[in-house]
Amino acid sequence: GAVSQVVTDRGRGEAEDRDSRGFGGQDRGRSGDEAKMSYSRYRSRSRSVDSSDVENPGNNLFVTGLSSRLTDRDLEKHFSTEGEVIDASIVLDPWTRESRGFGFVTMATLKEAERCIKYLDRSVLEGRVITVEKAKRRRGRTPTPGRYLGAKSSRGKLL
Repeated sequence: GAVSQVVTDRGRGEAEDRDSRGFGGQDRGRSGDEAKMSYSRYRSRSRSVDSSDVENPGNNLFVTGLSSRLTDRDLEKHFSTEGEVIDASIVLDPWTRESRGFGFVTMATLKEAERCIKYLDRSVLEGRVITVEKAKRRRGRTPTPGRYLGAKSSRGKLL
């Protein structure tokens, strides 16, 4: 109702300009929408590039239940019984530098990774039962700062 009334009133007053500028200055709004759409299209395209990077070809394993005393080397040694380990890393807390009890192991081939899942899942490492599964991502996420960095309230405390 009201919006279309305003548009038609404006359009009537600018009848002469209609051919050169479209409908009473409405081209400006339309080009704004187009810019927004191409922006969102661009964003989604970049996001799909990211998601293909995230997909795991299957040779990256997510390992949980790790002892806090375990090192990357211990993890690598345990998994090397089932094939060639390309990378083994235990995720550490960014502040305390202590193990968070899980990590990622990248095997040379998909077959070796599947063997690890079959034979090393529920196996015991340093007295702890570990679980081994295919990681959802190719590699672990980039570490976050581990604290809130957003807006603070007036007293300087977190909201």
